[in-house]
Amino acid sequence: MDPFRRVLGFIRPHRQYLILNILFNLLTVVFSLFSIGMIIPALQIIMGKEPSAMIDLNEQGLLSDLFNAFYQKMAELTSDRGQSGALAFVSGLVVVVFLLKNLTRYLALYSVAPLRNGVVRDIRNKLHEHILRLPMRYFQDSRRGDLVSRMTGDLKEVEGSLMNFIEVIFREPFMILGSLVVLVSMSGRLTLLVLIGLPIVSLIITWIGKSLKRSTGQAQERLGKLMSTADESIYGLRVLKAFTAEGRQHRRFKKDNEEHFRLMNRVLRKTDLASPISEVMGTSLMAVVIWFGGNEVLRSEHFGAEQFIAYILFFYQMITPAKTLSRANSFLQRGRAAGQRIFEVLDTPNPIMEAQGTKRIENVASAVRFDAVDFSYEDDRPVLKQVAFDIPKGHTVALVGQSGSGKSTLAHLLARFYDVKGGSIQIDETDVREFELESLRGLMGMVTQDSVLFHGSVADNIALGKPDASDEEVIEAARIANAHDFIMELPQAYQTNIGDSGGKLSGGQRQRISIARAILKNPEILILDEATSALDTESEKLVQEALGRLMKSRTSLIIAHRLSTIRFADEIIVLEEGTIAERGTHETLLEKEGVYAKLCAMQSFA
Repeated sequence: MDPFRRVLGFIRPHRQYLILNILFNLLTVVFSLFSIGMIIPALQIIMGKEPSAMIDLNEQGLLSDLFNAFYQKMAELTSDRGQSGALAFVSGLVVVVFLLKNLTRYLALYSVAPLRNGVVRDIRNKLHEHILRLPMRYFQDSRRGDLVSRMTGDLKEVEGSLMNFIEVIFREPFMILGSLVVLVSMSGRLTLLVLIGLPIVSLIITWIGKSLKRSTGQAQERLGKLMSTADESIYGLRVLKAFTAEGRQHRRFKKDNEEHFRLMNRVLRKTDLASPISEVMGTSLMAVVIWFGGNEVLRSEHFGAEQFIAYILFFYQMITPAKTLSRANSFLQRGRAAGQRIFEVLDTPNPIMEAQGTKRIENVASAVRFDAVDFSYEDDRPVLKQVAFDIPKGHTVALVGQSGSGKSTLAHLLARFYDVKGGSIQIDETDVREFELESLRGLMGMVTQDSVLFHGSVADNIALGKPDASDEEVIEAARIANAHDFIMELPQAYQTNIGDSGGKLSGGQRQRISIARAILKNPEILILDEATSALDTESEKLVQEALGRLMKSRTSLIIAHRLSTIRFADEIIVLEEGTIAERGTHETLLEKEGVYAKLCAMQSFA
């Protein structure tokens, strides 16, 4: 569907503002036409003539009746008060009409502001909500900077073009139509000439608009790439400095920026071309009208000079909104290109969907089961093959193996960040795909190797999974995670802002806050993905003791490279190339002298 039509669909909740805008625009058109119509009696009075109608009194129609009634009133005033008095009345009336015209124009803009901003707000909210619901795989294939560009640059383009077009489309056509009705009433022959010339201008502007849409789409794509490069530069600044790669990264950014510069020059030049072309075409058409109309004045006794001057003014009143519409078409094409990029994201399907009749899950009654699980990120590269094991309620299962063996993938499948390609994952013999996503993930607490914190206070980050937690609960969770002492040394303790991604804290401090966050949530299922990897030896020991107490009553899945941290696990599963190579307790696996024993020996040697 056309992006413009889809944007129009967001207007429905704000239609009351659209109705007000249309009403005030109609009044603006009426006052604009009357402000010009009053030129005729003023000229007639100045020329020493008695004010007369500019339109044949036999003409039918609201505008004809209003104008002719006004001219009859002017004729009566001239007879009663004389030419000077009538001229003074016209002058005062001109001021009043122009005041009303500008007042209604302002009210039209005033009423459209909530419509314009409301539509943009609603699109932004829907876009952000959809991005949060998209599967993790989508973000592996997409650039973060490009997504940010779509939420900012593209949406700004939609606001500045499509919404401007909406404002124009409900104002200028009324002005053109009203002016055209008056022009036809004044001189049908001249107006026929105008109607022949206008479509030629429209065809030229339409051709420019189509070319502009292509260029705008390319420019917005390049801007997305540019934003991605900038995002990577900031995110990876420490690595760039460490490897003295700032120059190479800047050259990459400069290249993208230069390409965007060239594309935007092309876009702006095509946009600016619409106005002079419409200006030249409109002036040429006016010159033809002046030539034909001048001859009409010389030949006709009923079409005087004052009527012709008014005709030219009404014609110009129609040309100006026609030029505005031509420019609006250029902006519309730019907005369509930007809108298409926005709706590409909104139209991205989410494969992690809730089926009909899903049910809530409040706790784990018996076990979590991985039943012959197959999975692959790409169809030709399987990551997991027929993996099967159980985690009884309250037990701890540890996954070990080389990088890329599928350990973290199993944790992500349990949380339904992805769905299995074969087999199933069950909780209490019910497939996890049959549960509501919110209730399923509500059972889980997760601490990953890369501690993810958010810009805000320490307390806000710890209470992420339990926003209604009391200060005492937050502090207790921090104590268990061995984080309380260093938190109290921060400038504002628990209310200290930790910066973007927790940049004001060390790696070990960030990890302990992540652990406190999981502890506070008090989950049924605890997933620890290299949770202690960033801790020093002393902190690791204290946290392991705390986690050991915490996991006694919880179903836990631990992923670890540091094998000393999983000796206490009820079962250790060794993964190798996506399959289970060995399983058992720490002691039994050592006795087998297999893969696990070799891994332990290598770490002991290290």
